Amino acid sequence: MVQPSPSYTVALRLEVPASQKSVARLVDTATVTGAIVNGVDVADADGDRLIVDLTADTRDSAHRAALVTALEEIDGVKVRHVGDSTFLAHVGGKLEIAPRTPIHNRRDLARVYTPGVARVCKAIHDHPERARQLTIKKNTVAVVTDGTAVLGLGDIGPAAAMPVMEGKAVLFKQFGGVDAWPVALDTTDPEEIIAIVKAIAPAYGGINLEDIAAPKCFDIEARLREELDIPVFHDDQHGTAIVTLAALINALKVVGKSIEEVRIVLSGVGAAGNAIAKLLMAHGATDIVGYGRDGALSAEHTDGMNSHRKWLAENTNPRRVTGSLKEGLVGADVFIGVSSGNLLEPADLSVMAPDAIVFAMANPTPEVDPIGAADYAAVVATGRSDFPNQINNVLAFPGLFRGLLDTGITDISVELLRAAATGIAGVIDAGELSPVHIIPNAFDTRVADAVASAVRRLAEAV
Repeated sequence: MVQPSPSYTVALRLEVPASQKSVARLVDTATVTGAIVNGVDVADADGDRLIVDLTADTRDSAHRAALVTALEEIDGVKVRHVGDSTFLAHVGGKLEIAPRTPIHNRRDLARVYTPGVARVCKAIHDHPERARQLTIKKNTVAVVTDGTAVLGLGDIGPAAAMPVMEGKAVLFKQFGGVDAWPVALDTTDPEEIIAIVKAIAPAYGGINLEDIAAPKCFDIEARLREELDIPVFHDDQHGTAIVTLAALINALKVVGKSIEEVRIVLSGVGAAGNAIAKLLMAHGATDIVGYGRDGALSAEHTDGMNSHRKWLAENTNPRRVTGSLKEGLVGADVFIGVSSGNLLEPADLSVMAPDAIVFAMANPTPEVDPIGAADYAAVVATGRSDFPNQINNVLAFPGLFRGLLDTGITDISVELLRAAATGIAGVIDAGELSPVHIIPNAFDTRVADAVASAVRRLAEAV
């Protein structure tokens, strides 16, 4: 069962009898429903009645409704208001513009705007490369989406994708000191997307493509990389691949295996799966079998495949394995899931090799229950924050772009991705490494610096 989480924190304003017993019963009732109570505060007192604010984490909207119903059934309790803390955090959006140069008087105005600004415009016109130093281009990234492949939601369109893009921009700033801005496009046509991104590129130092469906995301990224003079990064592909490799580097240390020798089962052969396979192979993996809805990908059956899936079929699965995902787990050392939830039962993992590694990264529901998976695997990781070993892209993109913007590197090479992954893995030293600590947490302040430093070292070596 999915555990209560901050994603479904409910804020309730309740009217209750003014007694300790009544307030205690609120907590007991909430706990019986499975909610996790975070706080109970008296907002107002009026004779024999209290106004109480209760906040609690729930599993989902249905659980929240059940909690409200249970509280309403208590004698003397009246539910005055039901608020959703997640929605409240989004009211008015999560971003704002703040000036770096304050304007207090006419002298400031003359420098920041007219007439002084004309001198800076002329300098950029005469020397276009100076835009990188004299405008926001120095530290700003566009987070571009068409809303066709939003994590866990699919094709929901550009407007509905905006909260994700805003959140991404907040993470860029919080963890990497990078200014980022959402650019949600009301078109799904690849040529239009390419043309629009090229047209807005002069304002930005980098492009982060986000939640654009496969296979068009591959071609959009390739074209933009070829036609722009700033770095273009598709986080769903390469960010996921970076953190997966980082986690695998350390997980293999825990179990004492080498990447060259392990058998890897990959569930999900879309954008993320494709990038993961390529990066793991670049790092030494020799035996990866990818599984889609129809079973194992193999070079012997490529009819009807797009070019990207065909490449995967032709360059992985050296043993020409066939059959279903469950059949493919037999003897496997590593399971990596970037597909959909509840594909496997924990017992399905029993056929894997000793000291197995399981990365069930589908969100919000992993491919296999991570608690049950721990009965069969030596190391278990997910994409969720409420289990150990969260494989989260926030470990990669803020530091990566920090390094790219600082160095001026524009080529997102395989060596750059490997450098970022080893930078993340290296944050955890031998004394910290354990089966439940193979990758830093999202709030480890060492991570972005480690990734940015890895990018800078790579730049110096070129």
